[in-house]
Amino acid sequence: MRLKTKLSLFNLLSKLIFTALFLILMPWIIQRINLRHIDNELIQKREQVISIISDIGIEPFITSDTADAFGSYNILKEEFVSIEMVDLDEDWNFIEVTPRLIEGDEIDYRILYYSLMIDGQTYLLEVGKSLQSILHTENLIKKVMLLFLVFIIVITFFTDTQYNLLLLRPLDKIKKKLKRISDPSLFDRAPVKTSTSDFQRLDGALIELMDHINLLFQKEKEITINISHELLTPVSILRSKLENLLLRENLEEDIQNKIEESLKTVHRLQSLVNSLLMIARIESHQFLREDSFSVKAVLDEIAGEIEPVAEDAGVLIKQEMEDDLEYKEANRSLIFSMFYNVVNNAVKNTPAKGEVKISCNKKPGQFTVVISDTGKGITEEQKSKLFSRFKMRDKNSGDGTGIGLAIAKTIADFHKISIEVHSEPDLGTKFSFIFPLIS
Repeated sequence: MRLKTKLSLFNLLSKLIFTALFLILMPWIIQRINLRHIDNELIQKREQVISIISDIGIEPFITSDTADAFGSYNILKEEFVSIEMVDLDEDWNFIEVTPRLIEGDEIDYRILYYSLMIDGQTYLLEVGKSLQSILHTENLIKKVMLLFLVFIIVITFFTDTQYNLLLLRPLDKIKKKLKRISDPSLFDRAPVKTSTSDFQRLDGALIELMDHINLLFQKEKEITINISHELLTPVSILRSKLENLLLRENLEEDIQNKIEESLKTVHRLQSLVNSLLMIARIESHQFLREDSFSVKAVLDEIAGEIEPVAEDAGVLIKQEMEDDLEYKEANRSLIFSMFYNVVNNAVKNTPAKGEVKISCNKKPGQFTVVISDTGKGITEEQKSKLFSRFKMRDKNSGDGTGIGLAIAKTIADFHKISIEVHSEPDLGTKFSFIFPLIS
């Protein structure tokens, strides 16, 4: 899973956990807030009533007609204020929920009880608000808070996702720099612009790593080239001397056979040195890519050269090349070697009465050359080291050097050609060469 996806999911999960906890606690919180608000409202109304009594006195409220009591309810019975003469042993000043019978209806009220002394007489002031109106207010608050919470979650998730994309953009640029390179020397060393110090250090470490790898590669290439050059001279001299020995008259047959076997070994060694030298030169970009040619023509030429060998082995080479590509800015001799190594390898690994097929097909966006055989195939373990030098050499490969496929892969990388391999044991192998669209 990608880092930005993990960050977004973590932010979303943390918000959902917070929301769940909030929803669990919300009824209690809202109830406490609402009751506190209602109690403050009752206290304010108490103070207003006391202020009115202070201004006009208690007489307008308490008369003989009212039986020493006064009560005022609003039309919906949601609120009331009452004043009554009482005899109390102690002062009252508290709030509680009490049911009241109003015109035959029993209604629960939250009531503030407050006792006050006026002209030596104790009066009980009651200010009440119905619980039904309180619950209605609570439900309204719950709905508003729930909608607000959902809105906040959606907005913050969107902003977090966008921020993560912005924050991780330098990491995407670093990844693209790594994907684009096929050689450490081609790595883009321009620092990625970012204010995040972690990404700056990562980019700097990668640049240093690429420089170090490139230095090691250059030393390896130099060593390979130097060794190859140093080996070619004594190998050529040895081969020349052995060939001269074969020219002698009256040479015993046993000695002649040994010299011929030695010549084969020397020839194989010379081929190996030349192959290593070719790989080193390709990796050092010593070959030019200035040719323009038909890929189909190259494959026709290869098939013609390998046809006699295939006939001797009882293998049929089948060509299905309806499409063609005029390949520009390439090296024809290298492309020839790349395909030749793969076709030749396919013929060698295909039993008698088998088939090697060469096909080309062009689709929107790509041109593909497919070389398949009906040979013994390869295992997944063999596929993992298919293009490694010397790793795939068969004991019965004869004059083979074991680096033919390594050369093919090096040439493909040099031309930015992708290679895909599909194979199953005893069912054959298929190599697909996917060309970049140059023309």
